[in-house]
Amino acid sequence: MRRAAIRRITRETQIAGTLKIEGRGCHRISTGIRFLDHMLELFATHGGFDLMLRAKGDLDVDQHHLVEDAGIVLGQLFSRALGGRRGINRAGYFVMTMDETLAVAALDLSGRPCLVYRDRVSARAVGDLQSELLEDFFQGFATHAGANLHIRVLYGRSSHHKVESIFKCFARALRYACSLDRQLRGRLPSTKGLL
Repeated sequence: MRRAAIRRITRETQIAGTLKIEGRGCHRISTGIRFLDHMLELFATHGGFDLMLRAKGDLDVDQHHLVEDAGIVLGQLFSRALGGRRGINRAGYFVMTMDETLAVAALDLSGRPCLVYRDRVSARAVGDLQSELLEDFFQGFATHAGANLHIRVLYGRSSHHKVESIFKCFARALRYACSLDRQLRGRLPSTKGLL
């Protein structure tokens, strides 16, 4: 079983997380930002990942430190659980509809971090989450997972639907990329010989 546990403690945040890639979508999430909790619950469910994340931070200052650090910890969990990345599909994509909204996520667990993010969210906040911080969350993930991640909302009206469709398609794209391919068993999915 590919699993990992991380504790990240800074002057601004304290985060503990566990991940089991071959999970059943079980989750226990508590960040102090209820909409972020909801999105991470969706992520675990749609990815089939078992995820526990407990985060506390200086929310009296701003949400930025906690949201970004949650993305960092999620990326570290996947990087650690994937180990040497032998035998994985490595890349994945998914297109997700949420009522009137359509979003796409594509990623490559190449070891080369890059984020391209276009969410079309115009609302300042979705629920209790500052919407501009979503890009920081995914940047933290991409950097620490060693992932090339592209996320784009193609169209939609509801900001809630836009963000929800992003997390659902991100989860399903990542699930495929992490999946083990019997044909690639024990092989590194790269012509370079390293990721």
